[in-house]
Amino acid sequence: MDFAGWIALPEVLPWVALAFGLCVGSFLNVVVHRVPRMMEREWRAQCAEIEGREPAPAPRYNLVVPRSACPSCGRMVRAHENVPVASWLFLRGRCAGCKAPISVRYPVVEVAGGAIAAYAAARYGASLAALGAMVFSWTLLALALIDYDTQYLPDDLTLPLVWGGLAFNVGGAFVPLSSAVIGAMAGYLSLWLVYWGFKLATGKEGMGYGDFKLLAAIGAWLGWAMLPLVILLSSMVGAILGVAMILAKRHGRDKPMPFGPYLAAAGAIALFWGPEIARRWLPPIG
Repeated sequence: MDFAGWIALPEVLPWVALAFGLCVGSFLNVVVHRVPRMMEREWRAQCAEIEGREPAPAPRYNLVVPRSACPSCGRMVRAHENVPVASWLFLRGRCAGCKAPISVRYPVVEVAGGAIAAYAAARYGASLAALGAMVFSWTLLALALIDYDTQYLPDDLTLPLVWGGLAFNVGGAFVPLSSAVIGAMAGYLSLWLVYWGFKLATGKEGMGYGDFKLLAAIGAWLGWAMLPLVILLSSMVGAILGVAMILAKRHGRDKPMPFGPYLAAAGAIALFWGPEIARRWLPPIG
């Protein structure tokens, strides 16, 4: 048996996927931290261009440059301090230089990235569907965290997610391509109609355009028939958590609440368990 065949064994693949997913989770932490800042830098440059002035010079900043550093003391993170989960535990959740606390969210996201990969590998085996499930779920995780932190759902992530869903479903990885195309259109239009209905009725904006694109992406991956379940799940989770946060006084009644994390959670649930949930609890659709 060659090396590739050994990795593809059902008892081996999930562990390999777990290790790879932990590394991807570490990268997702960088994406969540840097993408909103990259967007803001781009907006400032565009504003300067519109005003007819040169944008202020700024050092290069993207997902690779500069190297990760402690936000408190600026000390560069060394390679052995960047091992997923293990480094955080070894450093006891503190910077090796200034001893400033490092958020527990970093290892949690790394574990989530690994768990997603291991479960997808165990469920789908060595297949295109396993890779697609990983990419879809990792991107949903990053979008959920960015939206929670900033109320942004960046086009740089949502739009490639739409096209990625259509590309994976060219070969029917999850649903037929026709269902994926209709799902993308229906996902966008459904929330677009809700947005304009709410705005015409109240004069206020109930959600952002990023939510439309995120649901379009979910429709592109899972097909149009799964959209009612996604909307139902996201609404239920959003209502329960929203009321809980207000009662716990962790969120003001007048403060906007991002819907993206609930859509992302519903999309992940529908990916892995949607057909079973639909068969048990929902009437047949299509």
